[in-house]
Amino acid sequence: MKFAGKYVSGALALWLASVAGAALAAPPARTALDDGWQVRIAPGDAAAAKAHPKAARWFRAQVPGSVQHDLIATRQVPDPFLGTNEAAIQWAGLTDWELHRSLDVSADAMARDHLELVFEGLDTFATVFINGKEVLKADNGHRQWRIAAKPFLKAGRNEILVRFASPIRTLQPMVLAEAHPLPGEYDSAFGDEPKGKQTSAYIRKPKYHYGWDWGPRIVNQGISGPVRLEAWDEARLDAFEVVQEALGKDEARLVAKFRVVADRPGKARFSARVTGPDGQALAPVEREAAFDAGESVVTVPLTIAAPRRWWPVGYGDQPLYAVAGEIVSGAGAGSKAARNVGLRDIQLVRGDGAFGFRVNGVTVFAKGANLIPFDMFPSRVTDAKMQSILGDARAVNMNMIRVWGGGYYLPDSFYDAADRLGLMVWQDFMFGGAVPPSDIAYRENVRIEAEQQVERLGSHPSIVLWAGGNEVLSGWETWSDRKAWKRAIGADEQERAGTAMTVLFDRVLRTAVADHSPTTPYWPGSPSTDYEGPVDTDAAGDRHFWDVWSGSKPVENYTLSCPRFMSEYGFQSMPVMATIRGFAGDAAQAPDSPVMKAHQKFLAGEGNERLKFYLDARLRPAKDLADFVYLTQVNQAQAIDLAARHHRACAPVTLGSLYWQINDVWPSISWASVDYEGRWKLLHYAARRFFAPQAVIAEHRDAATKVRFASDATSPIAAEWRLTGYAMDGTRLGAAGGAVTLASTTATGIPDVADAQVFAGAPAEASYAVAELVIGGKTVSRQIVERALPKAMAYPAPGLSVTWDGKAATVTAKALARAVMLDFGALDAKASDNGFDLLPGESVRIEVTSKADEAALRKALVLRTLAGAS
Repeated sequence: MKFAGKYVSGALALWLASVAGAALAAPPARTALDDGWQVRIAPGDAAAAKAHPKAARWFRAQVPGSVQHDLIATRQVPDPFLGTNEAAIQWAGLTDWELHRSLDVSADAMARDHLELVFEGLDTFATVFINGKEVLKADNGHRQWRIAAKPFLKAGRNEILVRFASPIRTLQPMVLAEAHPLPGEYDSAFGDEPKGKQTSAYIRKPKYHYGWDWGPRIVNQGISGPVRLEAWDEARLDAFEVVQEALGKDEARLVAKFRVVADRPGKARFSARVTGPDGQALAPVEREAAFDAGESVVTVPLTIAAPRRWWPVGYGDQPLYAVAGEIVSGAGAGSKAARNVGLRDIQLVRGDGAFGFRVNGVTVFAKGANLIPFDMFPSRVTDAKMQSILGDARAVNMNMIRVWGGGYYLPDSFYDAADRLGLMVWQDFMFGGAVPPSDIAYRENVRIEAEQQVERLGSHPSIVLWAGGNEVLSGWETWSDRKAWKRAIGADEQERAGTAMTVLFDRVLRTAVADHSPTTPYWPGSPSTDYEGPVDTDAAGDRHFWDVWSGSKPVENYTLSCPRFMSEYGFQSMPVMATIRGFAGDAAQAPDSPVMKAHQKFLAGEGNERLKFYLDARLRPAKDLADFVYLTQVNQAQAIDLAARHHRACAPVTLGSLYWQINDVWPSISWASVDYEGRWKLLHYAARRFFAPQAVIAEHRDAATKVRFASDATSPIAAEWRLTGYAMDGTRLGAAGGAVTLASTTATGIPDVADAQVFAGAPAEASYAVAELVIGGKTVSRQIVERALPKAMAYPAPGLSVTWDGKAATVTAKALARAVMLDFGALDAKASDNGFDLLPGESVRIEVTSKADEAALRKALVLRTLAGAS
């Protein structure tokens, strides 16, 4: 088949022809329509067509995808991830676009009762035409859209056209006419929206597209999900869910739920079969049921004897049961679906302000990070990339990931990987922080979105919480711009907006979870107290703490209190030089160079001054850009190490610590511990130490060292501890220690250790202590204790040396070496450990993974410490 000078796949025509004959007897069928799409500027957007004539002619489009990604792929705009190119793509988000493709439909295919066109994602203001007839107006980028297409199709060639209206231009007249527009998130840096008059609050679209303090502004448009044509007669299976009704030691009871859509009353035989983690299939359970026209739910009960429970990583295995559902006869016969499920009991730890997670009766301290979208262009995110980040999380002893609410709902493959890895997922609904509209139509739109998404994802055992969104409720209560807005609109409108938010977050979203994932708790937002008192405090619920970094407070402020659950806190650093050279080339010579400021979104590009501020406060001046990279990564690692260990020491008052953030959406200077290219910063290596299953936590304050021990184990552990003081020349000054029994799944304390016992009067800047936790004769956790800020410490020259054995480097220190970094500069290489401390005379063997050969690694290696580089 030929269209617009291009050949497109004939698979659709062949499939449709294959259903000729007894169409009524044919099973429901699906055919993908992702190929053969083309895109152009919509003819009605004359100004854009004149400015960009090449884009006004049809060119290849990727589906799923976005217009912006198509423009990059066809080299009509420069890659916005490189250099200072972000501005050059802004016009695309202000332009109207059209995508189309053709399809051939045979006369026999038209004999099917129903032909439906299904879009899994339309981003966002989209009008769909079939053969020139308008068949859909879509306005939610987080929803599936289904069109009864048969009345508009004909035998022979057909055309599908999707017209996208610029989300900014569509909403801007209304927003500009508002005396007091809804408070949003981040103002545009490109002048397309006046300050304080953002359109993003009014649209159901990924909010990070509009720019965040870690990502660019690329207001994507396009067919963002797969497209397919469905053919069916009488009835079709619209959704398949598996709900856990009861879980005991001897038996688990499940319900397989078949949601059927029928055009007439009918009946069918439904079958559900469970296959256990060992591959053994149980006998199928069948049920014959009648249903009415419209939508019906048919349930099939399932029983599993001697069930195996799903556990978070570190607490047990992750057995998964496969449940296959089928309509085996009658209306809709041949419809099939499948789910993998894990059997677990999830409860929130509540009462007296507490907030945490209890899994299968065990209180689990949540250790992890926040996850932002993987890319500005989701269509190019592979399963391998998602699995890599999740693997990186598990590799450093994390057990939880929070999917942040300003992005998009991730594909099933992400949650499949989390299920297998035993990573708990805190899942936000997609609200990034703006005050949402108050109208009923908006809430109904969100209701459909929420029901679709929870129905799709609700069977995943890894999802242990659905949360209403990010910072909407806390912003409403505490942010100064929200307070000013509420004063400006007056008491009546304030009550209307507040009531609408309560209905949305306490009723609409909560109901979607209760209906489709009843064994998973719901939380109205993050931070929240579930409407039981003030939000974002240490006293109750979860907390977002930004006094450090955003508020420029000292890093030590992390240790001033014990929150109930810290779901956000963070500290920035530079990415490694290999990543910097990748996006900046040789243009980056200093932190304040234009390209570096373009890739720093905090404080509208001035965030590198905050990096310098904290270097001045804690460490030492940087000698050059590479040293600046190193020092900011040390500062980040030490700050988050201090906070995370403190949170663990506060257990059971504190029951979770999720730092901001694990990943990047583009190559940037940000809070990430793994940069956009997948390269670990020193923070990520540090996480493996401070999130260790058993860890020592030593905090110095008021002439004493407070020592605590955290353990994830579900039974007590006999251990020993040591706190040994040293002079900078390695002389032993004093020591304390003894036996300790680590309590299960919490923190254990001992009496504070006075300085006199450990330091023997030595000056703070000329001495340090080593805290150790020893189990079974092996040191499992170690921490350096200093009584002065690093910039005041009289670190000796460490006398580092390195010997190579293939691609393994053994690093040896003659004297104390703090925060040792194996820095390979612009060479792409990953060390098995990095940012570690070495005591006098210690050696460590580091495996290096790189495509470069040994000679190149040797030549590139620079060993950096807080005392300098060698």
